[in-house]
Amino acid sequence: MNVNDSRYWLPLLALLIPLCWAEAVPAARPEIARPLPDFRKLVKQNEAAVVNISSTQTPSRRSRSSGLPELPGSENPYLEFFKRFFQERPELPGDRQANSLGSGFIISADGYILTNAHVAQDAEKIIVRLSDQRERPAKVIGVDELTDVAVIKIDEGENLTAVKIGDSDALEVGEWVVAIGSPFGLELTATQGIVSAVGRNLPSGTYVPFIQSDVAVNPGSSGGPLFNLRGEVVGINSQIYSSTGGYMGLSFAIPIKLAMQVAEQLKLTGEVTRGWLGILLQAVNNDLAEAFKLDRPRGALVALVLPDSPAASAGFKPGDVILRYSGEPVEDSSQLPRMIGVTPVGKTVAMSILRNGEPLEIKATIARLETTEERVMTMDEYSDPRLGIVVADLSNEQRRGLGTDDQGVLVTGLDEGPAANAGLYPDDIILQLDLAPVKNASQFIEMAKELPNGKAVPVLVRRENESLYLAVRMPPERE
Repeated sequence: MNVNDSRYWLPLLALLIPLCWAEAVPAARPEIARPLPDFRKLVKQNEAAVVNISSTQTPSRRSRSSGLPELPGSENPYLEFFKRFFQERPELPGDRQANSLGSGFIISADGYILTNAHVAQDAEKIIVRLSDQRERPAKVIGVDELTDVAVIKIDEGENLTAVKIGDSDALEVGEWVVAIGSPFGLELTATQGIVSAVGRNLPSGTYVPFIQSDVAVNPGSSGGPLFNLRGEVVGINSQIYSSTGGYMGLSFAIPIKLAMQVAEQLKLTGEVTRGWLGILLQAVNNDLAEAFKLDRPRGALVALVLPDSPAASAGFKPGDVILRYSGEPVEDSSQLPRMIGVTPVGKTVAMSILRNGEPLEIKATIARLETTEERVMTMDEYSDPRLGIVVADLSNEQRRGLGTDDQGVLVTGLDEGPAANAGLYPDDIILQLDLAPVKNASQFIEMAKELPNGKAVPVLVRRENESLYLAVRMPPERE
């Protein structure tokens, strides 16, 4: 064979060139999405630590409310869709007691169990069923309504299997999570999904930055654990968003870090101690940001300063916007109650605020949060057609309810106009207009005449047991 004969080496070269080219092509990029994980080992390792909880309550003692606190003015259209999924068994005629089902999980080998407050609260009798179908009576160690966390305990002669506690702060959106519980009484049901959001604020959770996921959970799942892929508990399943009472793709869990902090206090004292400043807060929207001379919506707006509170002693005033708490930025009003709540009682905290557009530093000594409830109740009428509002002086009874002798007017009527557009309602009590106190109806009308055209001004309103600011914007001056 003549090696110089092109008939022989050209075909060989044609085969070699593609092979060499293939070697020169860089390796394919790593996959962004991965195949679904296998959850079998995770479930097998943890199912012994998940329990079914059955509680017995006398109907007359059970709460008539949903357990969800009202928002200012009850204006949130989604509030009715947030359900705590604790399954109540239907009562039969003649029954004097009602049974309900929930879930929980063992956090220590000596029988301490974590669940939801609404599972254990007001229960006269609690029975815990273990994964091997043994049943044991449980006693309530402590309940914390504000976080919806409860600790119960069973006395078992042998060591129990307990879950491993994970780091809920390390959770990231898109991470796989697994729930195990007893939806509709179907014990040890496992479902999976991903973390949809972290730090989610709900109408019912002032002190809880919820973990949102698309894990399927249903009535009976309350109090069950939410696991990460390492088999560690990162949350307690607590609520769902639903118009039907069942799963609709939005589930919410209490972060385990917060739950364990609460559990430790409940185990020690049976109750939770929280810091208290004595202010009612409101979120800052775009109009309020303009009205209070902020560069953008941020901070926590002080709507009411309670008398004889740490805030009152420190010099806080309605209309102050808290921008930093103990050196930490406050981007949203929902952050501040949690920051105050974890502050040790007796500690003095520095806060950066904005008052009338000017920065100011205030220090306050945090007191202990006590459960308090305020209620206000109902004439010569005065109207302002430009605002579209009719107001009247308050009765003596209403003033006593407000704790003031010389402030506030009652909204008795509204027409189409700036007042209605701002969100004012009949029976609202106006305490301030453009940061100035409103003493009576005739003075309010005179103050309204001075409102500038085309500018948003703050109005402080008392609505039932809430105080809130609204931004009233007068129409631009006609040319």
